[in-house]
Order: sequence, then C-alpha cells, then structure tokens
Amino acid sequence: MAVRPPADPPGPGRGEEAVLLLERAHYRHDARWLLPVSPRLCLACALELLPGRGVSVVSASDDALWRHAHSPWSTQLVARTRRRLLCNVEDGSVTDLCIEVLVHLTMQPKLEQTIHCLLDECHKELCNMPSVRGSLATLTLLGKLVDAIPALADELVMEHGNMMEHLLRGLVYPNEGVQASVCYLYGKLYSSPTAAEILSGHFREKLCPLFLSTLDGAQTKELQINCLGLLRQLLKYDLFVSMIMNKSALAESAESIARPPGETSLPLVLKKLLLSRDETLQVASAHCITAVLVHSPMKHAPAFIHADIPGREALLTFSLEDPRILSRVGIEAVVRSLQGSLKMNNTELHKQGLLLFAEILTRQPEEIKLFTSSAMCRDAGHALQEAVSSPVLEVAAEAVKAISAFLRKDHQSTPPVQYRELRALVEAMLSRCAEFSQTLLNRRPLGHASGRDSEKAILRRGKFLLSTLEGFRNACRLAVEFQSEPSAQENPFTAPSAEKEDTLEAFSEFLLSACDSLCIPMVMKHLEQATHPALMEVFLSVLHSLFVIVPHMKEKFSKKLAASSFIQLTLELKARFCSRLSHSALNQVCSSFLFYMCLNLLSVPEKTGPPSQEELSEVSELLQHGLPQISSRSPESLAFLSDRQYVEGAARQKQCCIVLLFYLAYIHEDRFVSESELSVAVQSFLLSLQDQGERPPLVVFRASIYLLAICQDKDNALDEAVVSAIRKFLEGIPDLRLVYTHHPLLLRFFLSYPELMSRFGHHVLELWFSWEDCSYEELDDAPSAGQPTLPTGLAALFQMLRSSPSILLILLDLIYSSPVDTARKVLITLRTFLRRNKDVQVAGLIRGHFLLILQHLLVEHGASPSEGAVGTFGMKATSRNLPLLLSLLSLVQLRNESEQELDSMAMKLLHQVSTLCGKCSPTDMDILQPSFNFLYWSLHQTTPSSQKRAAAVLLSSTTLIQLLEKVLALTLAEADSPRTALLCSAWLLTASFSAQQHNGSLQVHQTLSVELDQVLKALSFPKKKTALLSAAILCFLRTALQQSFSSALVALVPSEAQPLPAPEDTVLAPLGTSQVLSLVIGLQNLLVQKDPLLSHACVGCLEALLDYLHARSPDIALHVASQPWNRFLLFTLLDAGENSFLRPEILRLMTLVSGGSSGYTSQWEVGSAGAGRQLERAWVEEALRRPTFPAFFTPQVQTMGLLADHSMAQTLQASLEGLSLSVSLGQPPLQDMLCLGGVAVSLSHIRD
Repeated sequence: MAVRPPADPPGPGRGEEAVLLLERAHYRHDARWLLPVSPRLCLACALELLPGRGVSVVSASDDALWRHAHSPWSTQLVARTRRRLLCNVEDGSVTDLCIEVLVHLTMQPKLEQTIHCLLDECHKELCNMPSVRGSLATLTLLGKLVDAIPALADELVMEHGNMMEHLLRGLVYPNEGVQASVCYLYGKLYSSPTAAEILSGHFREKLCPLFLSTLDGAQTKELQINCLGLLRQLLKYDLFVSMIMNKSALAESAESIARPPGETSLPLVLKKLLLSRDETLQVASAHCITAVLVHSPMKHAPAFIHADIPGREALLTFSLEDPRILSRVGIEAVVRSLQGSLKMNNTELHKQGLLLFAEILTRQPEEIKLFTSSAMCRDAGHALQEAVSSPVLEVAAEAVKAISAFLRKDHQSTPPVQYRELRALVEAMLSRCAEFSQTLLNRRPLGHASGRDSEKAILRRGKFLLSTLEGFRNACRLAVEFQSEPSAQENPFTAPSAEKEDTLEAFSEFLLSACDSLCIPMVMKHLEQATHPALMEVFLSVLHSLFVIVPHMKEKFSKKLAASSFIQLTLELKARFCSRLSHSALNQVCSSFLFYMCLNLLSVPEKTGPPSQEELSEVSELLQHGLPQISSRSPESLAFLSDRQYVEGAARQKQCCIVLLFYLAYIHEDRFVSESELSVAVQSFLLSLQDQGERPPLVVFRASIYLLAICQDKDNALDEAVVSAIRKFLEGIPDLRLVYTHHPLLLRFFLSYPELMSRFGHHVLELWFSWEDCSYEELDDAPSAGQPTLPTGLAALFQMLRSSPSILLILLDLIYSSPVDTARKVLITLRTFLRRNKDVQVAGLIRGHFLLILQHLLVEHGASPSEGAVGTFGMKATSRNLPLLLSLLSLVQLRNESEQELDSMAMKLLHQVSTLCGKCSPTDMDILQPSFNFLYWSLHQTTPSSQKRAAAVLLSSTTLIQLLEKVLALTLAEADSPRTALLCSAWLLTASFSAQQHNGSLQVHQTLSVELDQVLKALSFPKKKTALLSAAILCFLRTALQQSFSSALVALVPSEAQPLPAPEDTVLAPLGTSQVLSLVIGLQNLLVQKDPLLSHACVGCLEALLDYLHARSPDIALHVASQPWNRFLLFTLLDAGENSFLRPEILRLMTLVSGGSSGYTSQWEVGSAGAGRQLERAWVEEALRRPTFPAFFTPQVQTMGLLADHSMAQTLQASLEGLSLSVSLGQPPLQDMLCLGGVAVSLSHIRD
C-alpha cells in the first residue's frame, strides 16, 4: 500500500480498531469523539478519566496523548480537536475538560509548530466570531495557554497585536464570564515585562478607564478576583501605578464631593472591597493597597485615607468591630509608623503605638495571615526589639506585651521562618527583664518607712516578669507548633551559612538554654520575696513545654530540675495554693509538670536499669491519678503514708505517688524531709501492703528499698517484721535487677541483715560490681606506697569487709561464677583490699573456700579444664574465671611474709592445685601461671620441714612433672613469646623441686628429662627482654652443678646430634671443655647487661661452675678464673656508677676471679685516705640497703688485701658494726618474695 503525504492525512478507516481507554463507558460516546488518525483514540474516554473521574491526564491517558502529539499530523489533529471540542460543545464542564486536554497536548516538548498553529486558529476564531459570547472558550483557552507557557505572552503581543482589539470588545461585553476571561488573559500578558512594555500605550489610551470601570462594577466573585489579579500585575510597575492613580478622581481633589463622570477612583474601589465580608477579597484588596503605597507612600497615602470615608477615625472605629480591616489596610504602614515613632522623644507616643500594634496582633484572626513576607516580619521584630530595650519601664512593658502577641504561628513567615530574628527578639525581652530585676535589687530601699515602696517595687517586678514569661511561653508554643510542619523544621530557602542558626532545632535548644540561664534564676530570685500563683502557673507551663520542645534533652533537663529542688518547690506550691479545691489551674499545671518530669526521670533512671514499657505504663497511670490528689505539706504526707488502717485504691495510689516523689527527690540529693521520719513512714507503708495482701508496683518497691537504705540509722536496725516483709516481696520478683538501685548504702542494707544476705547477697554484689564505675585497672596498678584515695563505693565495701569477713566468701563465688568482666572487677577489689588491710587475717577463710571450689571443679569436670564442659557455672566456666581465683590465691599466699608451717589445708591445696595443673596442657597459660606461682611461693615461704613435706606432695604428681617437661621443651621456641613468664616459672619450679629432692632424698615417681645442649644454647644466645628467663635457667643450672649433675629427678640427656666426647672431657662429663668455655662466655655476656637479678644469678652459676671444675679439673678451673676477659668485664661493671664496685654480686665476682691469681688483685689495692673515705661512705649506703652486707663484705675485703692501712680497717669495722645495729633496729627487712612480670620469684633463691 502506498503511503499518503503527510499534508493529506488519512480519514478514519473502518478496519482500524479504536483505542478505548474506558471500555465500560464507551458505548455512550458518539463516533465523532474518535480522532481521525491512527491510533484512533476515543477522546471522550480520555475525558472520562480526567481529575474527578478516576485518574489524572498525565497518568492514564498520557501514553496515548503523547503518541498523537508526536504524530506527523499533530498540527491538523490539534486544530480539528480544538474546533470539535470548543465549537460543538455546549456543556461548560465539558468545555473546561477539553481545554485541559489541549493545554496538556501543547505542553509536551518539541511542539512549537503545533502551538503556533493553535494560536493562529484562536486568532482566526476571534476575528470570525459573529458574537463575543461565542469567544468565551477561546479566550479561556488562550489564558490557560499563556499561564502554562509564559513565553507565549510576548509572542501574542508581538505577532497577534490586533487581538487586543477583540479583548477590548470582550471587556465591554455585558457578560461577566467573558469579562473575567479577558481580565485573566490580560493579567497573564502583563505579567511579562516585555509584553507590559509593549502594551503600555494600549493601557494608557484604551484599557485603563475600561478596566477601572469593570473593576468598580464587578458583581461576581470570579470577575472581582481576576480584576484584582490583573491589578496586582499592573501595580508592579511605577508607570501603571501613576496612570491608575491619575485616573482616580479623588486623588486630585480630596475635598471633592461628587466623582467626575467617566472616572473611577481606585482607592474607593479597593476600600469597598476591603470593607466587604469576603475574606478573600479583603486580602487581595489589602495586597493591592500595599503595592500602591510601596511605590510612593507620601504621594498616594492621602488618596486612600480620604477616599469616601471621612478620616482615619472612622476606619479605626470600624476596625474595633472587625479588627482584620486595619491590619490589612496598612500593617506595613503600621510597622513603619512604629519604627518612626520610636525615633521620637515622646514616651506616650511609644506606648500608644505599641498598644495599637499589640491590639492588631492580638485580634488578628488565625486563618488570615498578617505578615506575607519575611522582610515585613523581620522589620516588625526589629521594631519590637528596639522598643523592649527602652529605658522607660512603661514602654518596655508594652513592648513585652506586643512581643507576646507577635509570637504566634500565623504571624510568622513560612517558609522560611526567621528563627535567628526570633531568637534575637526573645533574647532582648529576657535581657530587659533581667536588667529590670537586677536594678530593683540594687535599689532596694532601707528603713521601715520604705516598706510600702519595696512592696510596690516587688509587685511591679512580678508583673513585668509575668509578662516576660507569657512571651517566653508563646515562643515555646511557637516551637511546638512548628514541630508538626516539615517545611518549618527543614526551613528551606535559607543561606548555607545560616543553616545551623535558622533551624527549628537550634531555636529550640536556644529556648532551653535561655530558660536555664535566665528564666529560672529570675523566677527563683523573685520567689525569695513573693510568690504569685499566676506567675508560677506560667513558669511551670514553660518548663513543661520544654520537655516537648527539646525531646532529646528532656531527661537531662529533668535531672537538673530535680537536683535543683523543683520537686520540693512544686509540692510546696500545691500545698500552699491548691488545697481546698482552689487554684485548680495551678494544680493542673503543677501535676502535669511533675507527671512529665517524673516519667522522664524514671525512663532514664540514675544508677538503675531502665523500666520496661509495661512498668512505665503502670507508673504513668499511677502518677496521672495520684498527683492531682496531693496538696498537703510534707509532714502531712508522711503521716498519710504511715497510716496502717485499711487503704482503698485511690488512697493507695496517692501513697505510691508520695513514695515515688520522695525517691526521685532523694536520688537527686533533694532531701527536704527528716530521714528518720521518712524511714518510719516507708516501713509502715510496706507493712500495710503486706497486711492487705497487696504487692507494690516494681518501681514503687524499688523506691521504698532505696529510701530505707538511705535513711537507715547505723545504730537502729529494722524490725524483723519489716525485714521479713521485704524478703517476701523480693522473693516474688523474678529478677533482682528490677528493683536494684546502685548505691553503697543499698549494698550495706542487703549485707547488714543475714536474712537478706544469705538469700540475695550474691546477686546484689554481682549487680553492685556490674554498676560500679571506677578505673579498676588504675587501681590494680597503683603501687603499695602512696596509695590513692579509694572511690566512695569501694571505701564503703572495704568497711563492710572489715566488719564482716564472711562477705569474702560471696566475692570468691562471684569470681568463679560471674561474667569475666564482673569477675575481674571483684578480683581487683579483693587484691586492693588485701594489700591495704594487711592486718585482716582472711587467708584461712579464702583458702578453705577456694579448696571447696577446686574440689567441686575437679569432681564436676574431670576432664581438662581447658575443655570447659557445660556445668553449674555455664560454658567454659573453668577456663574463664578459674585463673582469676588462682591469681587471688597466689596473692593470699604472698601476704605471708614470715615462714609458717603448712597445715593440712595448705597441703590439700597443694595437692589439688598440682592435680589441676596435671590436667592442663602447656597452652593453658592463664591457669598454669597463677598455679605455678602458688606452688613456688608455697615451697619457698615456709619452714624447711614444711618444704620437705610440700616437695614430697608435689613430686608425687607424675602428671605435673610431665607437664613441666613439656613446658621446658618449649624454651628455645617460645623464649620471646607471651609464654616467657610461664617458662620462667617452670624453670624456677624445676630448680626448686630438684634441690628439695636432692637435699631431702625424696622419692621420685617420675623423672624429668632436659637436654643440656638446649640449656646452654638458651644461655649463649638469649632473646631480647628475657633477663628473668635467663636468670631462671641459670638458677636451674646452678642447682644441677651443685649436685654434680646427679639429681634423681632431673635427667640431663644429650642431644641427638652430639659428637663423641674427647678423652680430656671425660672428667668433666656431662660437660665438655668447649661447653664450659661457651658457658663462661655466655655468663660474661649476661653480666654486661647489668640487670641486678640476672647478675646475681650469673655470679651464683659461675661460682657453682668453678666449684664443679675445681673438683673435677683444677687446671681448667684456674684457667677459667684467670681469663683476661674477666678484667675487662670488671672494668665494665665498675663504670656503671659511683658505688657499683660495692654491689654484692660484683664483690662476689671479684672474690671468685681473685682466687685464681695472686697477682691479679694488686690492680685493685686502695691505699689513699681519700679513697678510704669514699669506700666508707659507699659501705654506709650499702649497709643501709642490705643489713647482711657487713658480715659478708669485711672478710672479703680483708682477704683481698684491699685495706693495707690497719687504722682504716678498724674505722671501717666500727662503722659497719654501728650501722648494722641501727639498721636491725630501724629498718624493715627487705622483702624476699616478689612478683616480677607476673612471675613468682624468691630473691634468696636466685641470689643464694
């Protein structure tokens, strides 16, 4: 089939299927509604779907309309559619729908040709229209088109200029519908500056008088609105304003009685509309009056003042009947007049102007907006800000009232809201009030004669403060109302720099801060002299509103109010003014304020867990019903609470509210009733509940327990009946945390009564440690000397522990059964207590209870503790908390400074701990480390006989010996790992076991194999930061050398790759000559590190090595002692400090190396008197440090021949003997048992 040219579109084909958008209604549509091109859309179906019929044009019919608008025949389509829709339709509603379809079609992109075609069609239609009445639809369509596409205004004026004549015809046509359409189109044309400039001549010559006449004679609201719309567009330009005002007859002659023929007065017409009862016309008229006055107020204002109504007084009189009139006539003029009057020196003028402005603001109906622009609203705020800063009190008082009226939502421009200006206005008002209050305080008169003046001053200050608070309350109400408007919250169209200031959130936070820093102090100062119910009602309503304004700060604000005695203040107000049903409004405000403050405090309580939603609902209902009933003073409330007679529901609610109020007051340190009287009242309240078989709400019971604990007298205990009632109530509570409040006195309350401690002591202590907030790590790291001050809670707990040591048993259970964090807090607490209270003997108590725990553990969990089977204490309870218990046990053992015999309990503990260690693997460091420490200290902190018994018990544990062998095998691989401490303890334990077994000839059940090469290698090539490990290995090697490697417990085995020994090495077996020399070099290298503990161990090992060599091969021993390197080593050690050569380990080293060569010591002879005095001073210092030093040092010096002068030797001997006596009397002995890096160490074991 051939394609027809686009200029001749095809007619409606019979075979083409019509596009039906609404099939269920299409049967009613005539065939003429089908469009002539494909696809054949039924436009009537589309109209059925227009707004009000189901969907919008741009939704349901958009696809079909879009396809037709972009078809090749769109121009002809629009033309035919326009003629068919507008010329053949009589129904006005259908005409409106058709116009909407055409406007939508033309708004699609790339349809310029279609739009031109449509304008041409409209122009032809107007020219060929026989009757103006028939042009109504076309005029309406043109107005809608220009409104939708503003650029068409210029095109219509420039390309279709003669169309204006047809518009003039329509304007004089006696049909207000046509006139309204013409005015609407004119308004859209004059909205374009270019079109307005072109049409200026047309307006001056033809349109102006016709338009004013039409406006004056308009009867229908549609025509009036369209005329005013056109007028507002015209009044944007100075030229048209001058033309219109010049045409107004009364503008030239204010005294004219009759209007000139053919002339219309615009001011008179606008005033007529302003005085109508139609609010829409009133607003539009006021806008037009304002638009005229903006151009030239001085020139045009008289015309509006004198138009028709004789004078301003009549207008003001009318405004009393309808206050909306004056505000719309000239609110901007009123603001400017107020600004101008404030610059004059006329106080009465200031007062009257502010009074008039306040009256306008107050009477303004909420539904009509007074300030339509941000600039106008800002100017009004500046004027009021200037007025309230006036030094004249009367002017400032009127300004405060005007500000209060101005702070209304309908008076603020939105969006954007001028929050920054509002803040400045409120600040000025509050500052003026604070200044006035301070001025009166400074001018307080003296003498009895001035009492009346003082009362007047207080009254004036109260009135001014009341007005200020009312204004501040309106500002708060404004913030609350803006919270429901998203546009006011986001405040769009503000500058980026002002984003943080011009927001509702910033304004709300300012209100809270201003109330805190200004309102509350002013009110509290005023209350010191007078109390006014009306003022307090406004004040409390302000505080109540702040809970809503800044919701994220309501809890913090409530806590501050409670801490500032506001609970007491509010109750006193209710008792003073609200009894006997008086001041019901104040009672309602007080109750509402207390209600929300109490809920805020209970929602985020102090030192206790948050209540559930169910509890909050219950307490909310309780407060809501009980608070309004409370209007008695505190003694009366306590008496009511103490009533043991039968209490009914409403009275019980009131009692519960009283308890909650006292609780919240006390918890925030507001104690306004006697503690003893309150304690008696609460006890009676609880007994009354028990007598009537009632259970108090959880929050109320928590409050009761807290009040009893706080008010409890140390000397007067509670009656058994009260304690029994408390226990019964507690037993009915599923979780004690629901009624727990963290306070030391509450802890003392539970631990003071055995009936409560036995049942709830464990849980209360666990809750106490979970809530106690102090730096436990710093407390644990604090040195013994210069102990820091304990936190209040711990100090109270320590006092309880001293008075009742049995609490320690509960703490031990907590360490074992609590979560790790809580258990560690308990451990540090017990450590600190034991360190600070050395006079408290609790070792037997702790060890006995720990023995029971350990026995239970080993019976309950026979497997390895690291496996952590699920038992009584939960998953992996042993591996989690057992190390903490073992650490505490080690600390208790460390406190035994003197040697004591080990009793049966100590032996059982040794057996149980060794058994526990035997069940562990080398990876269980957290259990093994404190266990090894305990075993080591038990061996070295007792008498020799007990040492032998303890060693026998430990050596009987074959699994322990096997474990030690596994741990020692890891020395080279794990020397610088976290297991270094465990390796140190293992070597020290092995050395101790070997020494005790050898000295006591104890039975060996399991030997322990050690590779000698690995030991020597660890000493020859030590890792960094392993001085303690090297000292422990040297201690073990010294023991082996002293035993000549003949221990029955320790078997030194050769390494697999060791070569056969040389014949000369047989006498030194199991050592070889090379190993001896390597060991000596290693010892020398370790000595150079100048670590005191390591130096002692090195010298001791060297001494044992020389003794071993001297017994086996004296020549080799002499060779080792006479090495030249020894001299260099001594020089190096002597350079360490002024008195370094007097250190015991260095002197021992000097003794060792001097025994090998008589000529070697000549290098160290001292003969001068100065050197002698230096030696004497150094010896004195050393004697003060070490009491055993004189007995050791003098023989060494005399043997070496260092003191050739006999008199110096006598002087030295006398000084040392005197110092030895003074030291033994005044200086405590040096502590031998230490814990270095978590490793138990005996200095005597390392040194000797």
